Amino acid sequence: MKRTIFVSLFLWVIVLLGTFPGLSPAGQKNIILATTTSTQDSGLLDILLPIFEKKTGYFVKTIAVGSGQAMIMGQKGEADLLLVHSPEAEKKFVAEGYGINRRIIMHNDFIVVGPPEDPAKIKGTTSAAESFKRIASRGAMFLSRSDNSGTHTREKAIWKACGINPEEKRWYQQTGLGMGMTLNVASEKKGYTLTDRGTYLALKKNLYLSILMEGDTILLNIYHVIEVNPKKWPGINAAGARALADFMVSGEAQNIIKGFGVDRFGSPLFFPDAGNKKKLR
Repeated sequence: MKRTIFVSLFLWVIVLLGTFPGLSPAGQKNIILATTTSTQDSGLLDILLPIFEKKTGYFVKTIAVGSGQAMIMGQKGEADLLLVHSPEAEKKFVAEGYGINRRIIMHNDFIVVGPPEDPAKIKGTTSAAESFKRIASRGAMFLSRSDNSGTHTREKAIWKACGINPEEKRWYQQTGLGMGMTLNVASEKKGYTLTDRGTYLALKKNLYLSILMEGDTILLNIYHVIEVNPKKWPGINAAGARALADFMVSGEAQNIIKGFGVDRFGSPLFFPDAGNKKKLR
């Protein structure tokens, strides 16, 4: 009788482990990737993830949010892996024990785009701060994501560099949206915005926006992958997160990144950086 009860309990444990993957991290095949809207909107993940899934048998669920929100998800154990581009916040995330194995993946750059007529006359400026000063001084409309994303964080750093607080100014409008949708709003309203180059190029044909300022060192945009710390959240899919992170830095994935966008735009949307410690910051 006791043996029968023990066997029955054992079988129930097996059923539960199969029903609730979170109870059996080693057997999980689903990976939750919290990533930036830029990697999603550019279409890069649509190329990379199916290859990874076919090779490994894992299934990746992507949640595209700003870098800040992605890290909040990581802090709560709501994601297994992060692909983000907000270096200072990333360092804090890892230092506080929420993330491990922060590795550089790629970079592109931020650009300032706006209506081709360029009412603020920023075209030709070589300083992002100077271009923002001109936008402010002329009261030209500026669309901000205002979502604590990597892009929004960089935008705030530029406003700080030029000594301007745009909050509550009539010409400064906050969308609270991702990069693709913010670009659409800027296009409709004929305003300026800060964007990563990849998302802009991917959506360019449907936008009434031109690149008006680029090339400043403050506009360098670096992406890292960070595994959520399983010591904080034992139920996450740590094995899957490591497998996906390893794939992102692999030669195969880096070669895909290197060529992504060349056929459509004549140049890549991102530049591979795996192993480049000089850019890690």
